Amino acid sequence: MLWGKNSQTQTQTATAVPATPEQLSEASNQLNKSLVDPAGYFSRYGYPIPIHDVASRQEFITCFDRRTKNPAWVIEHLTVASRTSRGGDRGNSVFKEDTAIPEKFRARLADYFRSGYDRGHQAPAADAKFSQQAMDETFYLTNMAPQVGDGFNRDYWAHFERFCRNLTDTYSSVRIITGPLYLPKRHPDGKWRVTYEMIGNPPNVAVPTHFFKIVVGEDPIQPSLPRHGAAVGAFVLPNEPISNSTPLKSFYVPIDAIERSSGVEFMPKLPENQRRDLCREIKCDVEVIEFNNAVKSLPAPKK
Repeated sequence: MLWGKNSQTQTQTATAVPATPEQLSEASNQLNKSLVDPAGYFSRYGYPIPIHDVASRQEFITCFDRRTKNPAWVIEHLTVASRTSRGGDRGNSVFKEDTAIPEKFRARLADYFRSGYDRGHQAPAADAKFSQQAMDETFYLTNMAPQVGDGFNRDYWAHFERFCRNLTDTYSSVRIITGPLYLPKRHPDGKWRVTYEMIGNPPNVAVPTHFFKIVVGEDPIQPSLPRHGAAVGAFVLPNEPISNSTPLKSFYVPIDAIERSSGVEFMPKLPENQRRDLCREIKCDVEVIEFNNAVKSLPAPKK
């Protein structure tokens, strides 16, 4: 279930909140005339640390959610040069825990062991072939979320990632935001609930119900395409096996639906009238490459 736009737009106003604990304490004192001082907690015990950790890598930026132990979002930038350059070898990369995250909030390799789920890249390793460091950085667990393997991560999702890479044939600059969603499902009693599996021992890594990608095409290569604003497309796929015959357009959604479901506003600086429809400019469809079957059909190596 994705929550779309309301039929009527509601306008809300908010009062600016002081940025520092000291300013909050002072504002609290002024408001309450010293009867109470809830902001005094900050000076005595410290400000509760945010649950998100943002890290900048060569090919992507990730925002890690300490509560779910998955990325909240990952932002990539693809160019023709980054796609065609070759400096990294996936065979030299290994999955690794991100020691920049405090241990008690960190996803661990052991959490995925025999979980039944893949360590699903949010920024794909194949997008970072231009250097070994960039490739290695995609293997941090802060760039991973549990994904169904057969039929999804190793199949339809991989085809979808290739579709995104191929957009550099049309746009000289492509920006991609990827992340998990935890969407409500109607239960037999008719009520909507958000339920998801946890993996690990103790169970501490959330298994997303869905994954999203927001794709932004900039600076079209073909002169026939519009130059104003950017071509934008948003997709939500369930974390489950998907038939390769399923049209990609069946997962096409308004960005507003992802924003309402994730609680994140992804493009606040790009007005609606500057957002061109990606799937009106290009054919939004995945190219299925049955890699395993192709390998099986190769002749046996000579002894």
